[in-house]
Amino acid sequence: MNNELLTVFEYMERERKLDRETLAQLVESALQVAGRKSIGRVRDLRVELDRKTLDIRAFASLEVVDFVRNRQEEISVTEAQVQFPDKKHQIGDLIEIEVTPRNFGRIAAQTAKQAIIQKLRMAEKDKVYAIYKDHVGDIVTGTVRRFERSDVIVDLGDAEGVMPAKERVPSEEYQIGDRIRFLLLTIDAPAPGTQLILTRANPEFIRKLFELEVSEIADGTVEVKGIAREAGFRTKIAVHSNDDKVDPVGACVGLRGQRVKNIVRELSGEKVDIVKWSPDIKTFVTNALAPAKLMRLEVEELDNTVKVIVESDQLSLAIGKKGQNARLTAKLTGWKIDIQKDEADITFEERIALATGQLATIEGIGPEHAGRLVAAGFLTLEGILAADLADLVDVDGFDADIAQQVRAAAETAFESQNGKAADE
Repeated sequence: MNNELLTVFEYMERERKLDRETLAQLVESALQVAGRKSIGRVRDLRVELDRKTLDIRAFASLEVVDFVRNRQEEISVTEAQVQFPDKKHQIGDLIEIEVTPRNFGRIAAQTAKQAIIQKLRMAEKDKVYAIYKDHVGDIVTGTVRRFERSDVIVDLGDAEGVMPAKERVPSEEYQIGDRIRFLLLTIDAPAPGTQLILTRANPEFIRKLFELEVSEIADGTVEVKGIAREAGFRTKIAVHSNDDKVDPVGACVGLRGQRVKNIVRELSGEKVDIVKWSPDIKTFVTNALAPAKLMRLEVEELDNTVKVIVESDQLSLAIGKKGQNARLTAKLTGWKIDIQKDEADITFEERIALATGQLATIEGIGPEHAGRLVAAGFLTLEGILAADLADLVDVDGFDADIAQQVRAAAETAFESQNGKAADE
């Protein structure tokens, strides 16, 4: 009896609930490959495993020939009659003989372990894929088990998931044993052992949390039109109601704000702005920049830009801390957002800086000449063109050549601006 192989079988039968016939077929198939290395090149190698004793025998076929040229694959008629006297053999017949090597039992035990482990891994991989393939994009709950560098390994109960460093929320700290919700982002099937990729930083995580928390979104009454997120800090979500009787923002906020509070709690305090979507870009931008009060908006469709004019005391509120409010509004609407103070509300110093900046961008004038022009009282292109060339020569640091260059640059820029205005 093959005791080594018996030990492997008993363990697999007891711990992994695999029946002996399945194990035997698996080992026979693996030994078919392993046997060729230890037995050598033979014809029609066949491995047979006794289901009770687990003894292993290997067989190969020899062709009956009149003259032997390859002893591993051929046998002479005379020798065939000597070895197998009970049968008559003719040239071309195939005779099966035993070719079991002495150490085949030890080889079998090692091969069995490797083959069974490999089979179990493949089975586990297929099982995990079958369970989770229809749940990509869904919320899953798991327990933090360990960390591999910056990746978080999560126990999902019937499988392990990994949250890569780039899918982590920068402001969140995780501890082993924490039970947390994630979004199943993708299944990396080609990886060794199917990998479930999890995320908490992806904007879709926000969408799924709202679907779970807000019944009107789940049933399609309220629709999420867009999400802009800086994970861990702030999210803007645009919503629209398909029923005039349902307020989309109110539905998401919930009674006494309970629905959005539950989501903010899940996000560890991340701020969530719920914005009413509108097909009119001016209305949409106004809603997205709230609570900042806007004076007026100018839409430049050619540049896909919305110019927002605000009073000075609303500028910092509209732009947000480190530009976050404006940046998220741009992501949410898909338009460039240019927020400026009302020119009538700016100080003398701000007006000088604005004029200098505008002239400095004109090719042929540049920052150095712009500063000297503004200091001399030339704040606009119109002012430069209205002046005599002698007045420009009198500007500090200018000579006739520079004055001519500046005048030519101003004329080109003025014609370009008027041309654009005429086209619009």
